[in-house]
Amino acid sequence: MEAVTEGSWESLPVALSPGVLQALRELGFARMTPVQSVTIPLFMNNKDVAAEAVSAFSWWSSWLFQVLSRAGGGLTLFPFSQVTGSGKTLAFVIPILEILLRREEKLKKMQVGAIIITPTRELAIQIDEVLSHFTKHFPRFSQILLIGGRNPMEDVEKFKEHGGNIVVATPGRLEDLFRRKADGLDLASCVKSLDVLVLDEADRLLDMGFEASLNAILDFLPKQRRTGLFSATQTQEVENLVRAGLRNPVRISVKEKGMAASNTQKTPTRLENYYMICKADEKFNQLVHFLRQHKQEKHLVFFSTCACVEYYGKALEALIKQVKIMSIHGKMKHKRNKIFTEFRKLPGGILVCTDVMARGIDIPEVHWVLQYDPPSSASAFVHRCGRTARIGNVGSALVFLLPMEESYINFLSINQKCPMQEMKPQTDVSDLLPKLQSMALADRAVFEKGMKAFVSYVQAYAKHECNLIFRIKDLDFASLAKGFALLKMPKMPELRGKCFPDFTPVTVNTDSISFKDKNREKQRQKQLEQQRKEREENGGKKKFIKNKAWSKQKAKREKKKKVTAKRKREEGSDIEDEDMEELLNDTRLLKRLKKGKISEEEFEKRLTGSQSRLKAETVADLESEG
Repeated sequence: MEAVTEGSWESLPVALSPGVLQALRELGFARMTPVQSVTIPLFMNNKDVAAEAVSAFSWWSSWLFQVLSRAGGGLTLFPFSQVTGSGKTLAFVIPILEILLRREEKLKKMQVGAIIITPTRELAIQIDEVLSHFTKHFPRFSQILLIGGRNPMEDVEKFKEHGGNIVVATPGRLEDLFRRKADGLDLASCVKSLDVLVLDEADRLLDMGFEASLNAILDFLPKQRRTGLFSATQTQEVENLVRAGLRNPVRISVKEKGMAASNTQKTPTRLENYYMICKADEKFNQLVHFLRQHKQEKHLVFFSTCACVEYYGKALEALIKQVKIMSIHGKMKHKRNKIFTEFRKLPGGILVCTDVMARGIDIPEVHWVLQYDPPSSASAFVHRCGRTARIGNVGSALVFLLPMEESYINFLSINQKCPMQEMKPQTDVSDLLPKLQSMALADRAVFEKGMKAFVSYVQAYAKHECNLIFRIKDLDFASLAKGFALLKMPKMPELRGKCFPDFTPVTVNTDSISFKDKNREKQRQKQLEQQRKEREENGGKKKFIKNKAWSKQKAKREKKKKVTAKRKREEGSDIEDEDMEELLNDTRLLKRLKKGKISEEEFEKRLTGSQSRLKAETVADLESEG
């Protein structure tokens, strides 16, 4: 099928309910995006489809999406690939409402008709807000948001009191609630009425390690349902997920006439993309200078690790006045939801963040996306940039690169079809690194944050997807340490045996730096006293703990667990080898009996037979089964 384009909501082949149209008018969405014009009727009609979309419209960039389904009200898979700002959320929210409105039996309070699963709390909050604009016109539907960062019993009580016909959830919390039957919530029974399941950012769900949670959740859900699978990139894991539930898909192409498919860039056409080449010890000064020049605007500043967000977030707060600066990353527990909601409402400010904010998040009127550290993958670069220039708005993005990383620009232009312009470093920039060092000398918390940030940065750099460009052996560690305003080089395997004549550590004994927080300092003094006593007991020798490279730590822990488990099995058994072999043979026979491969009479006969015959038969059985 071709020639499917965007148009008015009334032009859809399936008429939308008056309440849905009213909500769209209130939100100011007069026309559909191409994604919506194709997906909504297909989702509602339950057709077998595979679709590809390419758009040259000024407020959307190109995207590729597939919509795959199984007819007859059974499994419906919509694997979907698109760029940011394509109106994806409405592409599944509207069909969900229309499908539930067309149910023969109205949903009761405790019946779940639709579930939307998304990888992050921030995206879940955003979807829940969009959904609430529609459900206020349909008081018959209750919706509930199930995310981490709060007591799960609060969610249990809320569900029991208000119900949840439409559930928006993150995988971990949803899986947890399925196991809360002892607390009075039988969610497994509630989802028997499920009509629609949506997995938003499916590739990200799998990347973040939610596969086990998703499998556990799917086991509770009815097989007869419609499933919308929205994915920004078609990874092998997503393809496997798609193929498992497809039957004879039909391909649809949606594109503007005369537009060549090979000519498609993956970032919004109203986005101006810049890069700046500067040394590691110049980056922070350039960042602060830029932010001071754009105080009235709204910015997202991306760092590679949570520790870097913690450190540089505090540094920016101290050095940039009269601007609201907030920090958010994946390791935050209870504060994340509040920070995200508050920043969305701000007219201007700076949000220092990790890639937890890179996917699907819609923050109004972001003027600049600043990538202090390049992301670990090329696709993440596009997603970061997509937080600005969304649906009709203009925006800009700037990535800071080290001199040795300049070839990343060519890589992006080929791999992601992302055009870039160079922004020269400013010359009249203040050197703020001494101030940052003074902050570290005045407060141990800042000193430790800096050390952790440096270490985590090196770790992330070593794992970069584009390791031909981002090579850890090419890093100028001295310049990097200066850029982090470190007081001394940390002790780490990656630096062992290296000399850094260009880096001058401070002459102060860093052990003497105290915490500004009196309670933390009191606790530290207790630990120091304990260590002093241990040294005295050991004859003045400090207990030596060898550092290990991060890349090897996890593998070593796993190996150690396996070795320990094996040793426990061996040491914990007082059965002789001959008896153990007989026990294993009996177990094998029992398995064959359960599988129906031998009769009970044959089982008894073999079990009571001679040991030599038992062994011979078991060997034969194993050979035949292998």
